[in-house]
Amino acid sequence: MSHAFIVRAADWNLDESGIAQVRRAVFIAEQGVPEALEWEAIDAQCAWFVALSPAQAVVGIVRLTAAGRIGRMAVMPAWRRRGVGRALLAAVLQRARDLGMSAVHLSAQTHAVGFYVSHGFIAEGPEYLDAGIPHRSMNLNLKDAA
Repeated sequence: MSHAFIVRAADWNLDESGIAQVRRAVFIAEQGVPEALEWEAIDAQCAWFVALSPAQAVVGIVRLTAAGRIGRMAVMPAWRRRGVGRALLAAVLQRARDLGMSAVHLSAQTHAVGFYVSHGFIAEGPEYLDAGIPHRSMNLNLKDAA
């Protein structure tokens, strides 16, 4: 399998099913998030980015809310540790800067805190459970991190 992938801004109307497939595979099936907690009314209003395999399958996703929250970052198991998450994060951070956001926030699963720290995020507050999974709140000041 080629390691080549591309990241592009998603079109919710065209990409919703591919985004949903990744969310179902990673959050619901792999991590046990209850389906009722996964889908949100704001999904269609978010800026989504998708990573596509050479076969045009959606293999990674991330979203940005109007309030500057990054979320739903997920990469299919076969595509992990290939730079997909890094590329998705770079794309979503560039969109936040383009929109003039001064900071972004996210709720990182505890195992991923180091990944976000390596990109300049700062963990704040205690660990907490979200859908039964340990998380930390993290913030990135976009004025300092160029």
